[in-house]
Amino acid sequence: MNLVSVIIPAKNEVQNIESTVHAIRKAFRDAQIEYDIIVVNDGSTDGTGKKIKALAEIDPAVRLIRNRPPYGFGYAIRKGLNNYKGDIVMIVMADASDDPLDMVKYVREVQAGADCCFGTRWHKEAKVDNYPKVKYFLNRWVNGWINFFFGLGYNDTTNAFKCYSKECIEGIKPIMSRHFNITVEMPLKAVVRGYNYSVVPTNWYDRTKGTSKLKLKEMGSRYLFIVIYVFLERLLCGNDYKKGQKIR
Repeated sequence: MNLVSVIIPAKNEVQNIESTVHAIRKAFRDAQIEYDIIVVNDGSTDGTGKKIKALAEIDPAVRLIRNRPPYGFGYAIRKGLNNYKGDIVMIVMADASDDPLDMVKYVREVQAGADCCFGTRWHKEAKVDNYPKVKYFLNRWVNGWINFFFGLGYNDTTNAFKCYSKECIEGIKPIMSRHFNITVEMPLKAVVRGYNYSVVPTNWYDRTKGTSKLKLKEMGSRYLFIVIYVFLERLLCGNDYKKGQKIR
C-alpha cells in the first residue's frame, strides 16, 4: 500500500477548502488509499488558515503548512514538495474543480507502474462544466504549441492536476517556477528526463464560490520562458538528466 501525498495550494479559499478536503478524504477512504493531505496556506487573509487548522485537528492526516513571502502558486507547490511524506505525489486545486474519483484513477495508474499520470479534460469521456470561453481558447492555443514543440501527443499540459511517483518528483528537482507556470514545468521536465506517463480522461467543475487566482494576462511570458527553458534542456543537455542517472 502506497502513501499518497496530496498537495493543495490555497489562497483565500475559506469557502471551498473544507468541502475539497472532505471529498478527497472520502474518495481515498472508500478506495482504501492511505493519504497525506498537505494544504499550503499561501498568505490567505480570509480565514483559510483557521479552517485548515480545524480540519487537521479532526484528521491527523491533514496538515497545514504556512507559506512565507514571496507568495505565489508555484512557491506554494514548491513548499509542499519540500514537506511531503508519500510514495506518490498529487497536485490538486483548492476550489473543488478536480474530481476525487479521478485522483483514485491517478493512484492506480502509478501503482501499476507509471512514473506519472496526467489527466486530460479534453477527451470524449471527460466531463467539463462551464469552462470559460476565453480561457478555453487560450488553453487550446497554448497546449497546441506545447504539443507541437515537444511532440507529446497530449493535449492538457497546462492543467495543474497531475500525479507523480516520488522518484519522478525527486528527478525533476530543482523546480524554479514561482507562479502558475509550474503547471508546465513539472510535466515537461518529467517527459524530457525520460519518465513514462499514462493519460486518463478527467472531469473539471467550475468553482461555485470565490474567485480564480490565475491572471491570464500575467502568465504569457512566464509560460513562454519555462517552455523555452525545458526545450533547451532537451536540445542542449541530452542525457544529462535522464531517469535514474546521477548527476556528478
